[in-house]
Amino acid sequence: MSSTTPDAARARDLAQVERANASGRVPVVFVHGLWLLPTSWDRWAAVFEEAGYTAVTPGWPDDPETVEEAREHPEVFAGKSVGQVADHFCGLVRSLDRAPVVVGHSFGGLVAQIIAGRELSRASVAIDPAPFRGVLPLPLSSLRAARPVLGNPANYHRAVPLTYAQFRYSFANAVGEEEARALYAAHAVPAPGEPLFQAAVANLNPWTEVKVDTEAAGRGPLLVVSGERDHTVPFALAHAAYKRQLRNRHAVTEFAEIPGRGHSLTIDHGWREVADTALAFVRRFADPS
Repeated sequence: MSSTTPDAARARDLAQVERANASGRVPVVFVHGLWLLPTSWDRWAAVFEEAGYTAVTPGWPDDPETVEEAREHPEVFAGKSVGQVADHFCGLVRSLDRAPVVVGHSFGGLVAQIIAGRELSRASVAIDPAPFRGVLPLPLSSLRAARPVLGNPANYHRAVPLTYAQFRYSFANAVGEEEARALYAAHAVPAPGEPLFQAAVANLNPWTEVKVDTEAAGRGPLLVVSGERDHTVPFALAHAAYKRQLRNRHAVTEFAEIPGRGHSLTIDHGWREVADTALAFVRRFADPS
């Protein structure tokens, strides 16, 4: 079994919450998506810390510490649903003394919107967010990116790794071959299949966990960010989520498209442009002090 036990993973996350509470500064909670670990946010955390915020980079339940450990013990990722993950992060957010900013990527972007819809965050940034119930487009590139999981119904209860070719298409299509291989080596880990199956049928299931209260009065300001060349969450999906969020009459909703960028936009050579876009939005609505 993995050397990172559930208790150790929880203790790691709670230590970050305690640090944030002790700092007295506005916390920024970063939520990663499928096939990545919290370490994918390390450079972002440094930027936001320098700007005066306290970065909190918790994992999904049972996340290992390192990519190497994750690859050696893929079983720890299996059986994680959207509802379980969202409740996990909401519990951590409620442990913070101050309402945080929440920044999420991919399924983390979905979780960020769920947290906002539960009125727990002061501002949110959803980067290439996975779709929720009510987001209707079905782009062919998204279906192809999800095929490694959805192509086998048995993957519902499994943890599924991506081959390099699959990672190249779904994450790293907008970078060169050398960088794509480096990103795969540095970041790619297995991921639970269940969230993708849940998202695939969300519009057919009135009781789905893949839902967002887009009209909550206390949702707070929200920025949706889209990578122009993203295969996994292309413009059509990100912009449809933005249009659903525009129905909120109580808070600012904005959209930004980052030219020439794919799904790896938070971890590849252009990460700083995306981080600065998010930070500029956050600064407008959440003074770090």
